Amino acid sequence: MHITPDSWLSGVKHVPSPFYDQRPKQTPISLLVVHNISLPPGQYGGPYVEQFFTGQLDPNQHPFFKVIHKMGVSAHCFIRRDGEIIQFVPFNARAWHAGKSSFAGVERCNDYSIGIELEGTDFDTYTQAQYQSLVSITQLVMKTYPHITLPRITGHQYIAPLRKTDPGLGFDWRYFRFLLSQ
Repeated sequence: MHITPDSWLSGVKHVPSPFYDQRPKQTPISLLVVHNISLPPGQYGGPYVEQFFTGQLDPNQHPFFKVIHKMGVSAHCFIRRDGEIIQFVPFNARAWHAGKSSFAGVERCNDYSIGIELEGTDFDTYTQAQYQSLVSITQLVMKTYPHITLPRITGHQYIAPLRKTDPGLGFDWRYFRFLLSQ
């Protein structure tokens, strides 16, 4: 796997999202944000996350979908429980994953970050396959975007602290950083 000149990962499934735009000029990509998502909440597998990130979620499929189906949200990548990686937005574009956010005093994290969603909840542990895929992507991203360093890898809960709680207590930051150092 590598990052192609047009900022897509090679060897993974591509499902282009309409929910992205261009980053501000002269803004280096300098942050990686880890998230979680499961649709319906707490349920894994199925097509719903892909449908959500592409604006195709049927609000009649589940009561929760009536609340979120028009939100216009995306992430650069989604990692399923089995480690499968799906990319929705090229890394050089601005995905709409962080919302109102701030890191190290700089607001609008979407402008300068890459967002990776893990299939999960705040309380379930993540799978070994997910950690391996996340490490693979993170290492490639760090090599391609040298402004992303270990201190600039964070969770959604830390850039939107009173609004978001993901990736939650189930994400083992120490283990993830250990794997990155190998």
